[in-house]
Amino acid sequence: MNDTIAAIATPPGEGAVALIRVSGPGSFQVLDRVFSTRSKRNTEDRRSVFGTLSDADGMVDQVLSTRFRAPASFTGEDTVEITCHGGTLVTARILRLLFVSGCRPAMPGEFTRRAFENGKIDLTQAEAIMDLIRARTDQALRAASRQLEGQLGAKILDLRSHLLELVAHLEAWIDFPEEDIDPADSKCLQAGVCKVSASIRELLHTAHEGRILREGVRVAIVGKPNAGKSSLLNRLLGSNRAIVSPVAGTTRDTIEESIVLEGRLFHLIDTAGLRETADSVEREGVARAEMAISGADIVLHLVDGTDSPAGREWIPQSLEVANKCDLPDFQADERAIAVSSLTGEGMCELVARLVGRSQSPGVSGGESLLAINSRHQAHLEVALVNLQVVSDLLSTSAPLELTALELRSALDSIGRIVGSTSTEDILGEIFSRFCIGK
Repeated sequence: MNDTIAAIATPPGEGAVALIRVSGPGSFQVLDRVFSTRSKRNTEDRRSVFGTLSDADGMVDQVLSTRFRAPASFTGEDTVEITCHGGTLVTARILRLLFVSGCRPAMPGEFTRRAFENGKIDLTQAEAIMDLIRARTDQALRAASRQLEGQLGAKILDLRSHLLELVAHLEAWIDFPEEDIDPADSKCLQAGVCKVSASIRELLHTAHEGRILREGVRVAIVGKPNAGKSSLLNRLLGSNRAIVSPVAGTTRDTIEESIVLEGRLFHLIDTAGLRETADSVEREGVARAEMAISGADIVLHLVDGTDSPAGREWIPQSLEVANKCDLPDFQADERAIAVSSLTGEGMCELVARLVGRSQSPGVSGGESLLAINSRHQAHLEVALVNLQVVSDLLSTSAPLELTALELRSALDSIGRIVGSTSTEDILGEIFSRFCIGK
């Protein structure tokens, strides 16, 4: 962590400009070895200076360089940002020049990790940066922005502060009985534990919404052959993504596409028709359709609306849809939404129902300020179990040392969310998902 690192911070490929970031104790010295300018304000902080980067063969590129002195930088270290032309060869040559001048290549997420290590951000804010980069809907972007502002971190630190007060009071009373400390009243401890537990449950209630915002809603479109599943997929996407044919069994594999509907990200999965078949390839397609059903957030069961309602088979807990309502022999059924993949009739109602089913009860379409991810959820669930044990111990004559131990465990789990008691394994897992240069 004491090395000077460098990486391209913009996407690979050709562009008008590219940004190369350098961070570490030797950043300014590295820049001085390769950068020349006529500006008399070259060493001023946060001022972009025009000049040239040169190697032994001559000029590599004309660039703008900006210096950020520690600790007033993203990483908390001396940092240099070089804005150069965005060609793949020129950026590669600049990187190579920096490496031979005293830098090493940055690892994925190393800049953000250094920001965390130097106290510029907590772990929830570090994760929010990746959420911000990967956001594909306005709702996901707003949620990530709020987390980056520190709202989730502040909530977690508030929980940790309350637990710390309980632990400190209980352990002080245990360890220093000769001091004038108020006895640890079980009713007061119970009230404190209940308050923290209630706050944890509120956060856990946002886990589903958080996953939907980050990953999208998985919708499996299933039904018998020729019900119109591929046509429905194409209608929702507004393009001919899947092959449509009157021949039964045309779709042999799952087809996945993503779409934003009313601000929500959906992953639509078109599947093979559900039926018994002797064809080994089609059987594999049916097996994959069944796997898609088991892993879906919403199962959209499509039936042929021209079949008799008496002969239709329904899938429990699915969103039932009857296709081909544009045909004269269509037979409506109150259990199903009537749509036409050909004309688009009924699609507005179908989209509204999909969006409605994707939302958690009591959470309004991604507007929640605090939408936790799976890592947060795991630590909060462990803390909640610890606090339940504490509550049970307080209702008995169990030694207070055991109660203090469980409170400590809950405190540790809460702290791991923001990195107050982080381990190398946790940091490695989080930052390994980042791109090079971030």
